[in-house]
Amino acid sequence: MESDAAVPVSGGRPRPALLIALAAVVALVFVWWVTSGKSAGPTSTPSKPRSPAAQTAAPAGNEDLTVRLDALKQPRPAADGGSRNPFRFYTPPPPPPPPVPAAKPVPTLPPVEAGPSGPPPPPPIPLKYIGLLEGVPGQGKVAGFSDCRTTMRAREGEIIAGQYRLVKIGVESVVVEYVDGRGRTTIRMSGQECVGK
Repeated sequence: MESDAAVPVSGGRPRPALLIALAAVVALVFVWWVTSGKSAGPTSTPSKPRSPAAQTAAPAGNEDLTVRLDALKQPRPAADGGSRNPFRFYTPPPPPPPPVPAAKPVPTLPPVEAGPSGPPPPPPIPLKYIGLLEGVPGQGKVAGFSDCRTTMRAREGEIIAGQYRLVKIGVESVVVEYVDGRGRTTIRMSGQECVGK
């Protein structure tokens, strides 16, 4: 215990030499921290990891610090004409399809003249149905006709004026055809105008 009593105790004030030494140590740590580029805070992982080639690359030498003036004289790439908008996502439409070649004109054939398509139709029957006679015993129905010159009468199946056959007698009309069976026509009792006036 005597050794403790031999050390004089100062009044609680730190010595100036000790303060200077402590300030020098703090200054050296600060200088070392600034020059090494490391921060004292928590380390964070970079958002873009370095490639392995960049991590193993040697520090740049004096040859990388030279200014290449010929690279500065190269023409700049042309702008897109102001179509770039960094605030909007835009996909330009696809280019229009190539034009379709015009179709070759199709040669037209000369028109074919229509030849006769068969015998011409028979001329209309020029008779006028003028009336019906019924009630005559033994005669049945008898139709009266006129060709605007003479008056004729006939029953169903008989020949009129040597060239027309009476096919059927109805209440208001008759069916007449040529003797050879062509040109079957229905003639109404209201009649048709006389052809041979």
